[in-house]
Amino acid sequence: MENQENTAQNTDKQKTILSGLHPNDGTVVITFSDDNLEAWADFIPPMAKGQPLDMDYVTDALKRFNITSGVLWDAVRDAVAVTGETGRPQRQVLIARGEKPVAEEAEYFRFNPELEKNSLPGLDVLRVDYRDISPYIMVKKDQVIASRQARIAGKKGSDVHGIDIPFTVIRHETVQGGNNTLVSGEDIRAGIDGRLIRENGVLSVDEVLVIRGQVGYATGHVNFPGDVIIDGPVADGFKVYSGGSVLVKQTFDVTELNAKKDLTVAGGLIGRGKALVKTGGALRARFIRNCHVASRETVSIDSEIFNSSIFSLQRVELGDRGRITGGDIYAIHGIKAALIGTQSGRATRLHCGIDFTVVQEKEKLTLRLRILVAKLQKLLDFIAGADPASEQKKRMDELALRLEEEIDKITSRISELMDKVNADEHATVDVSGEIAGGTLVEICAIAYVVEQNLKRVRIRLDRAQGKLVHEMLK
Repeated sequence: MENQENTAQNTDKQKTILSGLHPNDGTVVITFSDDNLEAWADFIPPMAKGQPLDMDYVTDALKRFNITSGVLWDAVRDAVAVTGETGRPQRQVLIARGEKPVAEEAEYFRFNPELEKNSLPGLDVLRVDYRDISPYIMVKKDQVIASRQARIAGKKGSDVHGIDIPFTVIRHETVQGGNNTLVSGEDIRAGIDGRLIRENGVLSVDEVLVIRGQVGYATGHVNFPGDVIIDGPVADGFKVYSGGSVLVKQTFDVTELNAKKDLTVAGGLIGRGKALVKTGGALRARFIRNCHVASRETVSIDSEIFNSSIFSLQRVELGDRGRITGGDIYAIHGIKAALIGTQSGRATRLHCGIDFTVVQEKEKLTLRLRILVAKLQKLLDFIAGADPASEQKKRMDELALRLEEEIDKITSRISELMDKVNADEHATVDVSGEIAGGTLVEICAIAYVVEQNLKRVRIRLDRAQGKLVHEMLK
C-alpha cells in the first residue's frame, strides 16, 4: 500500500486498529493480552475499490506497534494470502507469542510423601475395623523422612515487544532435622525407631509415645517401638503393643497388651476372660481381675488377684493385705500374699518351682508326638498290606522312616525338658494372713491340697521326705 499515510488508533486498552487512508482500505485489528505475551490480529479485506492488504502493509503495522519478538511470520503470510484470495476476514489469528519466564525453585528439604499417605481404606473396602487406623507416624532407624531437592534455575521471559519479564522465585515449604534425626548426604533420616513429630517445620523422632487422653477410635490400636505413657483409660477392644515399657495412669480395661519391658498400671487390670497381657519385664498394678498375664520378671500387686491366670519367671508378690482368689498362679521362685483362696468353692491353684515355659513346650511336643505316632501306626498298617515290589510301598517306607526320625527327635527333646521342669526346689508360698482349705499348692511337681485354713504359714518342699510341708511364718 504505497503512498498511503497510515494512521493508528486505540479502541480500548487491548485493541489497536491500523487502517489505510481511505475507509474502504483493508484493515488490521491487533489485540494484545494483558501481559503482552500474545498478540492476535483480525485481517479485514477492503470494501468496494479500497486497497487490499499486503505483507508490506502488515509488516509496517507490526513495526508501528513495536511487535518485535516471537512474530509468527508463517501465520501472518497465510492470513494475508487467504484474506486476499477469498475476500473474507481472518479473525483472531495469533501473530506473535512471547516467551514466558520460568520460575526459579529454591533448594529445600521435602518431607517424605510416603509418610503422609492416608491410612484410611478405599471405598472398595466393605468392612473396616477403625481400631486398626492410627494417627501416629511410626518410623524405623535410618528411614528417610525428608530428601534434599536441588535448586532449579529460573529463566527470564520476553513479551511481544521484546521487553524482558523477570522470573519469580518459588520457595517451597521446607523441613529441618530435630531431635533423634541425622542429615545423611541428601537425606534427613530417623536416628532411632519411634514416633515422627512434625512441628513448625522441624522433624523429630520421639522414643516415648505420650497419649494425653483415652486410647480409643481417635488413636486406634497402639503399636509403638519405644515406651508408651497413657494418661487416660483404654477403651474395650483396643490393643497396646510396645517395644519398651508401658505406663497406664488409670485402670486398664485390657483386651491385649504386649510390652517388651515393664508394665506399670496406676489402677488395676480388668479383663473379660480373654484379656491377654505379656511383659518382658516386671508388672506392677493395684489389682488384676479376669486376666491372663505372662511376665518374665516379678508380678507385684497391691490388693488382689481375682480369677486370673498369672505366669511369672520370677515371683508373684502382693501387698500387706493382698489377696489371691481363684485362678492359677505360676511363679518359679515363689508366691507371697496375705490371704489366699476362698471358702466359696472358687478353686485357687498355686504352682511354684517349675518353669512354665518348659512345661508349655513339653505339652506342645507331647501333643505333636501323639499325632505322629498315630500317623505312623496307620502308615505301617497300610504298608503291611501293600505289594512288596510296588513303587508305592517304597514311597511309604521312606515316609515311615522320616516319621520315625521325627518321633525320635521329639522324644529326645521331651527327655531333655523333663530335667529342666523343676527350676527352684527352694521356692516357697508365704502367707502372712490365712490360706483357705481346698487351695492347691504345687512345688516342683509335688502337690499338696490344704485341708483346713492355715494362718501365717510358709509352705515349702521337703526334698528328703518327698512332700510339701508347712511351718509357722517368722
